Amino acid sequence: MAKIFTVHPDNPQNRRIEEIKSALFSGAIMLYPTDTVYAIGCDLNAKSAVERVRQIKQLANDKPLTFLCPSLSNVATYAFVSDTAYRIMKRLIPGPYTFLLPATKLVPRLVQSPKRKTTGIRVPNHNVCLALLAALGNPIISTSAHLPPDDVDDGVEPEPILSQAELFDRLENLVDIIIDTGEEPTYQVSTILDLTAEEPVITRRGLGWEAAAAWV
Repeated sequence: MAKIFTVHPDNPQNRRIEEIKSALFSGAIMLYPTDTVYAIGCDLNAKSAVERVRQIKQLANDKPLTFLCPSLSNVATYAFVSDTAYRIMKRLIPGPYTFLLPATKLVPRLVQSPKRKTTGIRVPNHNVCLALLAALGNPIISTSAHLPPDDVDDGVEPEPILSQAELFDRLENLVDIIIDTGEEPTYQVSTILDLTAEEPVITRRGLGWEAAAAWV
């Protein structure tokens, strides 16, 4: 059963953040809130933990995983950022945007798209996420803890919207850590921008897509 950490959403307690960081370094998986949806995540460099995340979400190895970075300068460590991509990202981050970019060698193969050699990166506007990233020093995997209706195939009943308590109950035996900030889960997904080609493209309209469209 997962250990629950109660963390203040605006001013995360340093002691709690340090405890969570230590667990992530040891390969723990967590359920945590972001500025979009509740996510399942782990240390990007913890291979066994990344494999467990894939198992929980039933994701094939050819499905890339998004991860969080603390800043634009940090993004450039894990992805090749063109001048055009840089200008767009500088306008939009931090915020509810996932940027598809060509991956550098520092991105584990288990995370990136094997055919395109691309990766999805976010810089969240969420104090708990940013505190964890600062403490850990590594990016954090971020995959939705539930399927938004828009992501469900035609003909399949969408997953019902779960309360925080229901979401915790569903995942408490699958993850090692649950971060409880008192925030209810939402189904407001991030906007995805493909910045791998010369012309940027919005491939999914989510939170803040209007602002993104002004720069794409």
